[in-house]
Amino acid sequence: MDNAQVLSHVLRLLDDVLSLNGRAQTFTRDTALLGALPELDSMAVVSLITAMEEQLGIVVD
Repeated sequence: MDNAQVLSHVLRLLDDVLSLNGRAQTFTRDTALLGALPELDSMAVVSLITAMEEQLGIVVD
């Protein structure tokens, strides 16, 4: 995957995990997330990391 594909995939994950109803597709690399999105609480962060590990084949320690 190139950088654009990874960004697109992560934005889809954000949209799905946080139930943003398409709002994440307007985000850029510079969009503030933590503290700016009420949906992104501590449990959502864990869910997002888990989804990224599963779908992108990465491990976050």
